[in-house]
Amino acid sequence: MTDLGLFGPDSVTWRVHSEPIITVGGLRSLYLQALHPRAVAGVEQNSRYRKDPWGRFQRTAEYVTTVVYGTTEQAERAGRRVRAVHSRMTATDPRTGERFRVDEPELLRWVHVTEVESFLDSALRGGLRLEPEEIDGYYREQTRAAALVGLDPATVPDTAAAVEAYYERMRPELALTVDSAATGLFLTLPPLPFGLGLTPVRGAAFSVSALAIGMLPAWARKLYGLPGLPGTDRLASVNARVLGSLLRTIPIEWIESPARKEAMRRLTEAGRTGNA
Repeated sequence: MTDLGLFGPDSVTWRVHSEPIITVGGLRSLYLQALHPRAVAGVEQNSRYRKDPWGRFQRTAEYVTTVVYGTTEQAERAGRRVRAVHSRMTATDPRTGERFRVDEPELLRWVHVTEVESFLDSALRGGLRLEPEEIDGYYREQTRAAALVGLDPATVPDTAAAVEAYYERMRPELALTVDSAATGLFLTLPPLPFGLGLTPVRGAAFSVSALAIGMLPAWARKLYGLPGLPGTDRLASVNARVLGSLLRTIPIEWIESPARKEAMRRLTEAGRTGNA
């Protein structure tokens, strides 16, 4: 039997993650994650992302694509590595001085929910059509990814309604701290490699950041102190649809990850086709 991984070609997950625009969703999730004071403190006090932002981005992308497209063993091995790294990390809450572990379920759950909700939001705005039951199916499938980082799947929101309720429940705990403001600024104007910061690439990168910010929930933009213009959501959706259409014109062979390419090879060996 060919191992098609945690999800496989008939999953909603493969449909969502076949949309190139989910990269913007990944950036959106980082803006959201930074609004949790403990989550952002854990990153600021343990990560070297400021010194190597693009390396960090690549490693995160490789982890996500391995979980989505890798074999079951590859996904589980990637999860074990993440759990091992997190188990050694602690941080200090800047508001209370309390020392905490970065693998606390509350923090892992916040990162997971903001990530998968952002991937889905960007794919839908980019033009992917899913029925409500398929949207819920994506969230249910992603509880398998949540288990890899150490979460009990039963504690993870697994429908669109549950995710919305989770955000409502979390909002009183969110705030714009010094760390979150600094992280938001860094995400908006990151250093570009190879001297590209002095080229038009800077403008393109800023446009992507602006789109990710525009796609944030209104309450998140408000926490960042951004003006609550009534047309922001509509404009972000229009821009995402245009970008999604443009990205779909790029031959998949130019941009597909090694994990996806290998998954397609396994599919061919198994005589299968899929929605990826």
